[in-house]
Amino acid sequence: MDESQVKLRSIQTRAFDTTEKNKMLRTVITTLQDFDYVLDKADATLGMISATKLDEHQYRITVTVRPRGETQLLVRANVQYKQKAVKDPIVYQNFFTSLAKSMFLTAHEVD
Repeated sequence: MDESQVKLRSIQTRAFDTTEKNKMLRTVITTLQDFDYVLDKADATLGMISATKLDEHQYRITVTVRPRGETQLLVRANVQYKQKAVKDPIVYQNFFTSLAKSMFLTAHEVD
């Protein structure tokens, strides 16, 4: 991999201090729905969710959730626009910020 791919992967990936994969997948789905994405496919076994944003831009996102060590889950989001990877870090930062807030609210059982 060249340096630009490594940099892109680093902005697409976040570690979360939880091992509850199913809860994380459900939270990813609700976060995507908050961003007006429509779920295309979800596979809990693979830890993968894909969705499409059906507005004038037609973004497509694929999120994977996998274990990282004994105490964390690694979440990677890959956003595409016109079949090209979105490289704007703000897009990923907004998603992960909302996901972290949703995980906090879920953990504290706030609706």
